[in-house]
Amino acid sequence: MSVLAIDAGTTGVTAVVVSPQGHVVAKGYQEFHQHFPRPGWVEHAPEEIWQATLEATREVLTKVDADELTAIGITNQRETIVLWDRETLGSPRRAIVWQDRRTADICTRLRDEGHEERVSELTGLRLDPYFSGTKLMWLAEHEPHTWALVQSGRYAVGTVDSYLIARMTRGTWHVTDVSNASRTLLFDLEAGDWSDELCQLFGVPRDALPDLVPNWGEVAPTEPSVFLGLSLPIAGIAGDQQSALFGQTCFDVGDSKCTYGTGSFILTNTGTTIQRSDAGLLNTAAWRSPDGTLTYANEGAIFVTGAAVQWLRDGLQIVGSAAETAAVAMTVHDTGGVVFVPALTGLGAPHWDPHARGLIIGITRGTTRGHIVRATLEAIAFEVRDVLETMPGITSLRVDGGAAANDFLCQIQADQVGLPVERPQIVETTALGAAFLAGLGTGLWDSTEALRETWSLDQRFEPRADRDQADRAHGRWKDAVERSKGWAV
Repeated sequence: MSVLAIDAGTTGVTAVVVSPQGHVVAKGYQEFHQHFPRPGWVEHAPEEIWQATLEATREVLTKVDADELTAIGITNQRETIVLWDRETLGSPRRAIVWQDRRTADICTRLRDEGHEERVSELTGLRLDPYFSGTKLMWLAEHEPHTWALVQSGRYAVGTVDSYLIARMTRGTWHVTDVSNASRTLLFDLEAGDWSDELCQLFGVPRDALPDLVPNWGEVAPTEPSVFLGLSLPIAGIAGDQQSALFGQTCFDVGDSKCTYGTGSFILTNTGTTIQRSDAGLLNTAAWRSPDGTLTYANEGAIFVTGAAVQWLRDGLQIVGSAAETAAVAMTVHDTGGVVFVPALTGLGAPHWDPHARGLIIGITRGTTRGHIVRATLEAIAFEVRDVLETMPGITSLRVDGGAAANDFLCQIQADQVGLPVERPQIVETTALGAAFLAGLGTGLWDSTEALRETWSLDQRFEPRADRDQADRAHGRWKDAVERSKGWAV
């Protein structure tokens, strides 16, 4: 008896099988291509996401008995918008990814028209290209022939989870959950439903959007003829960061986690209350139980952390792998005065500047790749510190995601935030959260308390750096951030 979890991330798809003890017993992974048609634009081909899902799942099925699987959980990159034909399931264009900045001018226009306060009041978000609503407005304005088929009902609109569910069920189901819906600028956070007012503002036909379902409980069966012979209930759905919050068993008010993925995201459980923030934090839906109870979270969204390491590997080609970064960084005692602001797709929390761009400053004739790699890892820690300083009351930080396996980064993080950093034995908590949701939805686990018992500590990193030294380094970082702002205007 095990659960299959599909984690459709920004750069690839991971499939894992999780046992009743909460252990990952098998894993498959497949990257897919990143498309950059113009500076600041980021797109994914939906068919490539689907094929990566099939390949990752096919790989994991070679390692386990498919008959032992009882349910599927799905988690996904959020805010990315997908269009597909309801009949053929083919997509008329590439998906516009959450990192994409093309709608900065639309956000400015809506802000100048006085809409931001009302949008923020309803959604808990802000007018930023990060979110889905302005992407759909852009499509309507720039690709009217495609948009006409959305309006006529031929094309469905959804996030990556709803697209994958459509593919897995051969187009029978068009659904999503509140955690994904709450990232679209079309969801009324207090009402817990799509907003007619917001759909009208952004020009999105409500009928094109997915139906909303609870985060756990049997939603739809997969169609074996299109999904590798598997006929399993899809029983857990959540956006990647809410899924990681669930996977870290952050079920109580005040529980917090930081996921190091393509970006980094710090979420704090606020229970059934929306805690408004004027410090650059977002309000978001964490999950909705089958009885209708809606749990909320505050979120600090950082756009580029792991993606900066990927850029070192693929763009600059100064490291061969992400795992190599710690060793390279340790070839130097410090950054030699180099500061890297990885605003490669603008700045998220707490600065929120879509026009910021990446900056490496302090380079001298003595600068080596070790200095740049070390500055990259320090930048990740600085970005997280910037967000945590807007979240008073946190006494420790649970971390997860691929980069959490990097001891060097975890120690820098502890030194910068002045708090213990706790890393669980399983750092793939995004996929783990999807598995927990699906297992909870099918009775593999009978309560969140049973899930909490599966969490176990791998290592606790205590702050050990001199605070004055850490603060001086952070001060240089803040100066560099100011210099990066507004560059693309």
